[in-house]
Amino acid sequence: MKTQLINWLRGGQPWIWLNAGAVAVSIVMVVGLLLLLAVRGLGHFWPKDVMQAEYAPPTAGGGAPLVEIIGEGVQRESISSVQIIASGVPVDGSRASYQRRLVKLGNRDLTGSDFSWVLSDFVSNVRYPAHLVTLERREWGNFYGFLNEVRENGIVVAAVDVDGADVSAVAVAEAAGADEVWAEFKARLARALAIHRQIHRIEKQDIGQINYRMERLRLDERRLELEAARTGAREPDAADLQVLAERREALNQQYAVLQADLVELYEQINRDTALFSAAGGASKEIHLAEVVRAYKPNRMGVHNKLAAYMGKLTEFLTDEPREANTEGGIFPAIFGTVMMVLLMSVFVTPFGVVAAVYLREYARQGLITRTIRVAVNNLAGVPSIVYGVFGLGFFIYIIGSEVDQAFYPEALPAPTFGTPGLLWASLTLALLTVPVVIVATEEGLARIPRSVREGSLALGATRFETLWRVVLPMASPAMMTGLILAVARAAGEVAPLMVVGVVKLAPSLPLDGNYPYLHLERKFMHLGFHIYDVGFQSPNVEAARPLVFATALLLVIVIAVLNLSAVALRNRLRERYKSLDVG
Repeated sequence: MKTQLINWLRGGQPWIWLNAGAVAVSIVMVVGLLLLLAVRGLGHFWPKDVMQAEYAPPTAGGGAPLVEIIGEGVQRESISSVQIIASGVPVDGSRASYQRRLVKLGNRDLTGSDFSWVLSDFVSNVRYPAHLVTLERREWGNFYGFLNEVRENGIVVAAVDVDGADVSAVAVAEAAGADEVWAEFKARLARALAIHRQIHRIEKQDIGQINYRMERLRLDERRLELEAARTGAREPDAADLQVLAERREALNQQYAVLQADLVELYEQINRDTALFSAAGGASKEIHLAEVVRAYKPNRMGVHNKLAAYMGKLTEFLTDEPREANTEGGIFPAIFGTVMMVLLMSVFVTPFGVVAAVYLREYARQGLITRTIRVAVNNLAGVPSIVYGVFGLGFFIYIIGSEVDQAFYPEALPAPTFGTPGLLWASLTLALLTVPVVIVATEEGLARIPRSVREGSLALGATRFETLWRVVLPMASPAMMTGLILAVARAAGEVAPLMVVGVVKLAPSLPLDGNYPYLHLERKFMHLGFHIYDVGFQSPNVEAARPLVFATALLLVIVIAVLNLSAVALRNRLRERYKSLDVG
C-alpha cells in the first residue's frame, strides 16, 4: 500500500487532480459571476408589480399615523434590532432582528428621493391595484400613481368618475371609467412620442448638420483671412467672401424653416397633460412630452410584460443615456468601445509585427537585442495610468499641438487634435498592448522550422519574399493570438482613457454623416468608464446599481464577441498551415 502511494505521488497524479480542481473552480467562479451580472442586471428591465400599502413606523411617543406608500419592492434583508434602535426607531430590543424592505417609491419631484427602507412588520394592507400606473419619464425618474384626468390645453377631455370631493389614490383606484381615460391617455401619449421623435431628428440631425456646416464656413473665412495676412493683403478676396456669404445665407434660411417647424412641434407636444393622484393624497400634473413609457404593471400578463421587457432592453442597447446616465441606453458607450478597439487593433498590429520581425529575423542576436527584449517584457508590466499620462503629454500636448499649428491654424486657439480624443486614446492603448503582440509574434516566428526559410531561399526567393510570402503567413496564427490578448486587455482599460479621450457623456458619435465622416478628434464614451461613472459617481446610487451590473455584463459580451471573431480568424489560418503546427 505504501509503495502504491509512493508511486502515485511520483507519477504526478496529485498535481493533475489539483490542476483539474483549480480549472473547475475557475469555471464555476466565471459562470457564477456571469449569472450574477445577468440576474442583477437584466432583471432590472422586467416590469415589476407595484404595491400600495400603509406604513406605520413606531415612534417614541407611540401612535404613529399611517403613511401611504406606493412603489416597487426592490430587495429584502435582515437587520439587527441594535442597528434599528441606533437609527432612532424604537423597536422591541428583545428581538434579534427585523426584516426590512427597500421600496422604489419614485416620484422624486414630490418626495425628494427615489428609494426608502421600510420595516416589514409595520407594513399593512398591502394590495396591488389594477389601475396603478407606472410612468418612465425623461427627468425625475419613475412616477407611480393613479390616472385621474387627461387635459388638452388645460381643458379636461377625459376624467375618472369620482364620487364627491374625494380624489385620493384609493378613490381614483376604485372609480368608474378608468379604462376609458387610460385609452385616451395612451392614444395621446403615442402622438406625443411620435412628435418627440420628429423633434429629436430635427435637433440632432438636421440642425446638427447645419451647425456643422456653419462652423466649417466660419473656419473657411478665418482661413482666407490668415492667407490674406500671410500674403500681405488687407482683406481676403471679395469673390471668395461673397461665395461664403451666399452659402451662409442659404444655411440660415434652412435653419429658419427648421426652427419654425420646431416651434410648431413644441406647441403640439406640450398640448396634452395628465393629472395623477400619488401616495398620500398628492396630485401631480404631468406633460405627456415628459413621458417615455407608461403601463399598468399589475394588469399585465406574462406576454405583455415580456414585450415591455424587450422594449426596455432594446432601449438600453440602442438609445442615449439620460438622468445622469442612470436611465435610458448606453449605445454611445458601446459604439465608442468597439470603435476604439478596432482602431487600436489597426495601429498595434503592424507596429508589433514589424518590431517582432526585426528582432527575430534581422537584428543581430547579442546584448543589445536581449536588452530590447527585456525592455519589451518590462513594458507589459508598467501601470496603465503611466501610459495615459504619456499619451496626454506626448500625443496630445506635443503631436496634437503641432498638428493644429500645421493643418488647423484657422481653428486656434480652440484645439482640434491638441485635445483628448478617439485617435489619441487608440494610440495610447496601442502603445500599452504592443509588447503583447511583439512577444506573441516572436514566439510564432521562432516556431517556424529553419528548413522552410532555407527551402524558399534555395528556390530563388529573396529574403524579403521569403519573409512576406512564407514566414509571415505561417506565423499569422501567433499574430492573431497576440491581437486577441491585446483586445482583451485594451477593451477593459479605464485609467489611461480618463486622460486621453473618454468623457461621461459625448454630445455626438465619432462617426456621422458629416465630412470626413470619421471624426478621430472627438471625445467618446466607453463601457468601462461608464461603469465607473455610474457605479461610483452617480448621485442616485440605488437607481444606478442595476445598470452597473447590466453594463458590466455587456462589456464582457462585447469583449467576448471581439475575441471570438479573432479566434475564428486565427483558427482558419491555423487550419491552412496545420501541417507545420506553427499556431
